[in-house]
Amino acid sequence: MIRIVLADDEPLIRGGLRALLEAEDDMRVVAECDDGAAAVDAVRLHRPDVAVLDVRMPGVDGIEATRRLAGSGARILMLTTFDGDEHVFAALQAGAAGFLTKDTTPDRLVEGVRIVARGDQLLAPAITRRLIAEKIQRFQPEGDAGRRVDELTEREKEVLLLVARGLSNRDIGDDLHLSEATVKTHITRVLAKLGLQSRTQAVVFAYEHGLVTPGEPAA
Repeated sequence: MIRIVLADDEPLIRGGLRALLEAEDDMRVVAECDDGAAAVDAVRLHRPDVAVLDVRMPGVDGIEATRRLAGSGARILMLTTFDGDEHVFAALQAGAAGFLTKDTTPDRLVEGVRIVARGDQLLAPAITRRLIAEKIQRFQPEGDAGRRVDELTEREKEVLLLVARGLSNRDIGDDLHLSEATVKTHITRVLAKLGLQSRTQAVVFAYEHGLVTPGEPAA
């Protein structure tokens, strides 16, 4: 059962999301909130698998809530009204597992929750790749970035590159002839060595530091 916390300041949208998700046999909404501060409290209380947060909310917004939830164990799926929302990249840096626009189809939203719940990032939409491509040019690599990358084994580097290109754990395993459990172990080690908190931050790191070039094929 996937346990979910919802946060959106619009009651109608929140109610619609709850009805949609609870119609699935494997999902249950354990709390719904109208701002980010309440969402943080709800996640800490209920310990859900996934928190679905609106990017823009009064008071504490979805981005700040994501930052506060770092290390909570909840996977964060962001929702935004506009696909060009300038805050989406900040949400990914804060540790969100991915995002969808509110005009997405119901099936896509349900599948998105399942994707992030199983530990994958939701970076397939073209808008995500475009945002990364636009924003990485503004960042300067940290001085110790090269040293941290050098600490990775060759296999860990391979896994990092495939994660950055949007492959799921299952696809990475198929590509490298590894089990999903082994892939997860490699990803955990990559995050620890790079000082990152989520695989989405690993994607951002790889793009920022030139390990992957926007537009490169997945294989």
